[in-house]
Amino acid sequence: MKTTREMGGAAESKGWDHGTHPHFYDYYAAESESASTRQRFQSIQSAILRIAAKLGLPEKLDVADIGCGAGTQARIWARLGHCVRGLDVNEPLINLARQRADAEGLSIPFEVGTATALPWPDGSVQVCLLPELLEHVPDWQACLSEAARVLAPGGLLYVSTTNYLCPVQEEFNLPLYSWYPPSLKRHCERLATTTRPAIANFAKYPAVHWFSFFLLRDFLQPMKLTCLDRFDLMDRSSKSAPVRLLLSALTSSRVLRFIGHVCTPSTYFIAVKAREYPR
Repeated sequence: MKTTREMGGAAESKGWDHGTHPHFYDYYAAESESASTRQRFQSIQSAILRIAAKLGLPEKLDVADIGCGAGTQARIWARLGHCVRGLDVNEPLINLARQRADAEGLSIPFEVGTATALPWPDGSVQVCLLPELLEHVPDWQACLSEAARVLAPGGLLYVSTTNYLCPVQEEFNLPLYSWYPPSLKRHCERLATTTRPAIANFAKYPAVHWFSFFLLRDFLQPMKLTCLDRFDLMDRSSKSAPVRLLLSALTSSRVLRFIGHVCTPSTYFIAVKAREYPR
């Protein structure tokens, strides 16, 4: 029997258009298998596993890939023996994800649905992946709240999304778009979903939100999630002593950290959910 939350998620999911523009499908099908994409997902996995090991999490983890697209990241986790599940609003891409997983002999349940009403129980996963998703979901707050709900105490939430501090971005084929005023962004969003879909790479749901690490950190803090930014996640073990010292000096400065966030096109971090809630 489905839970009330699952039924609500299914009902809400029906309100979405689960189709896709053929140009977007072709673009994403190819891009999701590119060497750069695979390398990026493997780097994300390495960072998460490094933090998980420090926290004493199990070697094999329950992983939810939310906004999984064609399932490339989910397959990378499944190849190492982790228990993975994937969800995306785009049905053609979910079908492609299933085909690719089946071709590799990987057992990954992929579902069509919405990130704002996840069909999974509270505390059921140890890793939540939200790659390039928040900017496309109108109710991004519900998306993060749902991810926090299904995340077990001590679990890890990975988020990558837009960064309004940096003028460089990949969501719209327009220069300095991150710094456009809100009214002009709304105009461009309307164009992307009507007469000019090419400016947002033919995405059915183009980016409508722009974030910073600091905004998302402050939103997640009341949920007992502690955020580690790109500087906290640097693997310094392979660096020489002088380089480690230099990195420590640079990252200990709030001003230099802020400049670093301004100079990077995306926002990404790992948040750790508290193991125990205060009474």
